Amino acid sequence: MPFIKELLKYKSISMIGLEKNVGKTESMNYILKELVKRGIKVGVTSIGIDGESIDGVTNTVKPEIKIYENMIFATSEKFYREKKVQCEVLDVGIKSSSLGRVVVGKARGDGNIILAGPSNGLWIKEIIGNILEKGVEIVIVDGALSRMSIGSPIITEAVVLSTGAAVSLNINEIVKKTKHIISLIQIECIDRIKKEKLEVLEHGIYKIIWEKNIIEKLPIKTLLHFKNLSDNYFQEECSIFITGALTESFLVNISNQSFINKLEIIITDFTKIFSSAEVLNRFLKKGGKIKVLYKTELIGVTVNPVAPNGNIGNSRELIKMLKEYTDVPVVNLREE
Repeated sequence: MPFIKELLKYKSISMIGLEKNVGKTESMNYILKELVKRGIKVGVTSIGIDGESIDGVTNTVKPEIKIYENMIFATSEKFYREKKVQCEVLDVGIKSSSLGRVVVGKARGDGNIILAGPSNGLWIKEIIGNILEKGVEIVIVDGALSRMSIGSPIITEAVVLSTGAAVSLNINEIVKKTKHIISLIQIECIDRIKKEKLEVLEHGIYKIIWEKNIIEKLPIKTLLHFKNLSDNYFQEECSIFITGALTESFLVNISNQSFINKLEIIITDFTKIFSSAEVLNRFLKKGGKIKVLYKTELIGVTVNPVAPNGNIGNSRELIKMLKEYTDVPVVNLREE
């Protein structure tokens, strides 16, 4: 795989997929195998459940998670008991979920396991720290469906994105949806000086005039009340810093305002954007600007040309089309 060396620049990597059955688990297994072959001390966990042999939604066969001797992993008590490999318990957490507490273990041999890590970002960040403290060089986190937040730079430093025929049988639709996520991940970050001023602010919505060094917290609690503000707020160029979610309804509203060219929107990271590609692109074409406080590094994109119903798409054409929108490697792991 062309981006294995790139992985080694980071301490934590998240695997995120556009849909179920796009090959995310297969990609993860490939990465784990390649890292182990290179003698890298690797740890692994998941947000949600992964590693089941049968997909609970589509009832299709899924690849299990393969772990190797001396690998550190974190999973729930329930699935630790059901493991298929001899292990040593290193730590048992205090907090508990419906599947029990999180167990950090060390494999004493090679085998398969079901991963079921913490269900929220802050908790999984704690687990990543716990694993790294045990001498691990890099932690791979397997994401779950609709858990794009695991790709936040506040949780992991970089991401590998999986896409493929499970997204759509139409190659143009696959490209469209994948391009949208790639464009979000690659949104430009603000400079260091601005970052230092914004990252200390409490939760809220702020207006910033950088040239005058003015940072004003707006008298609204949510973006739903943004339309109640007077146009006088935006007579000069400024930035709007939103610590919460950037919604599609807000982008629709702001795209119709005469002052759109004077605004730059700053959000915490790409996972805070909840908008379709059409609405976001309309906002940008009208002169709107978006930047992030923290940028996620996209390491690579993996493509699975096989749909759940058995149809096989043209992976070479898909890879060629996706490469037009990113400089990172785009690969079909089955060909690798």
